[in-house]
Amino acid sequence: MTLELVQVNFKARDDAALGRFWAEALGWSVSSEGPGVTNLEPPGFDWPDPSAVCVDLVRVPDPETVKYRVHLELATTSDAHQAELVTRLEELGATHADVGQDDVPWKVLADPEGNTFSVLEPRELHRDTGPIACVVVDCADPRDMTRFWGEAIDWTVHELTDDRALLRSAKGVGPYLEFRRTSDDEVVRNRIHLDVMSDPVEDQAREVARLEGLGAARADVGQGDVPWVVLTDPAGNEFCVLGRG
Repeated sequence: MTLELVQVNFKARDDAALGRFWAEALGWSVSSEGPGVTNLEPPGFDWPDPSAVCVDLVRVPDPETVKYRVHLELATTSDAHQAELVTRLEELGATHADVGQDDVPWKVLADPEGNTFSVLEPRELHRDTGPIACVVVDCADPRDMTRFWGEAIDWTVHELTDDRALLRSAKGVGPYLEFRRTSDDEVVRNRIHLDVMSDPVEDQAREVARLEGLGAARADVGQGDVPWVVLTDPAGNEFCVLGRG
C-alpha cells in the first residue's frame, strides 16, 4: 500500500481570495501552479509529507450548487487561543454558522464563500496535529467508510464506533481523518474533496486498479485530459488520485 492523503481540495468562486483567507487562518504559505489554482502549505514544507495535509483551491463557475459533506476542524492550544483565533477569523471575513450544533465548546464558522468549519476547544488529542486538527467527512456508516479507506490509504485506525471512525497517518503525525455519522446520506457532488497520491507517483495506475478492486468507481466530472484520476468511494464521495504534474 503506497497511497497517502496529501491535500484537501476546495472548489472556489475566487481561489485567490479564498486562498488568502485560509493562508491567514492556518499561517501557511501561498503559491499557484497555474491560473485558477491556489496552493497552501506550511512554510518550508517539502510536499508531500504526512506531517500536514495541504489545501488546494480550484476556481469553478458555480461552487454554490453543491453541498458540504467535508469540512476542516482547527486546533487550539488554550481557551484564550480559541477566542483569539475566532476573533481573527471574523476580522478576515468569517461568520458564525448554525449547523444545529446547540451548546458546544467549539465554534462553528463559515469562510467568505460559505464553507463551514470548526474552531475546536483545546484537546490533548490534537496537541501535535498542526493548525488542522481534523478533516471530517460526513457519512451514513463510519464502519463501511473505514472498510474502504482503512485499506485505501496508509493510515492507522485509532477509533471505530457506529458513530465515528478516526484515522491518522501511520507515522503518527499530521491531522486526523474522521468519518462522522450523519442522518443525511444523500449522494451529492461535494464542494470539498480529498486528494491522495502514490509513492512513488509512477504507481498511480496500479493504485487506481487496487482502489477499484476495493470498491471505488471511475467518475466523470468534466475533468478532461488531466494527470489525476477522479474516483468515487463506495459511499459516492469523489476523490482524486494525483499523478505527476
